[in-house]
Amino acid sequence: MTRPIQIAPSVLPADFSRLGEEVASLEAAGVDMIQWDVMDGQFVPNLTFGPDVIASSRAHTSIPFEAHLMVRTPDAMAQQYIDAGCSRLIVHVEACTHLHRTLGNIGELGAGAAVALNPATPAAAISHVLDLVDLVLVMTVNPGFGGQAYLSTMEPKIAEIRAMIEAAGLADSVDVEVDGGIGPDTIAGAVGAGANVVVAGSALYRDPDGLEHAVTDLRARAEAARAA
Repeated sequence: MTRPIQIAPSVLPADFSRLGEEVASLEAAGVDMIQWDVMDGQFVPNLTFGPDVIASSRAHTSIPFEAHLMVRTPDAMAQQYIDAGCSRLIVHVEACTHLHRTLGNIGELGAGAAVALNPATPAAAISHVLDLVDLVLVMTVNPGFGGQAYLSTMEPKIAEIRAMIEAAGLADSVDVEVDGGIGPDTIAGAVGAGANVVVAGSALYRDPDGLEHAVTDLRARAEAARAA
């Protein structure tokens, strides 16, 4: 079984004063899930969404929420973001002193556990936790801000992680996600390297033909790249 292509928009470029309407619009545009970029002002310089903000948007859409925890204390925050309605939590290798424990704890709390790697972090850093996750996120920018340029040098790492997942016999259960600078000109490289879940933010919101066109176009480009 091949894991499906999924479009998971970041809401960083959205209008924060009307987030409920924004997530409803994204669902109407055909996205598969919504990613909340949770930043604590310490692990990354920016400060974004607390659990109450996410919870206030949960009733406005039926599609899944995932929280990308770009924070120094993911263990302390996990329960709050699950209670806010996030069915998956993504934690960073670089933030977790005891990565096995953190991922196991998320699973015990009833959410999907996932792990992210910054651009300078090698793929080998997650080789021994693949049995604990349902997704590996390869950052294709340095985290902290939206609108950054895609780092194509991450494509060999994407391919390496895809190969690790397949070698472990987990190809049917573990997704590979990419986040950072993804748009019409870069999605083919990321998907061609082995990603199947694509986080896009600025590229969706700046499409002059609207969100639905942007989502449809990205999905078509991703499917074409995988079939090539």
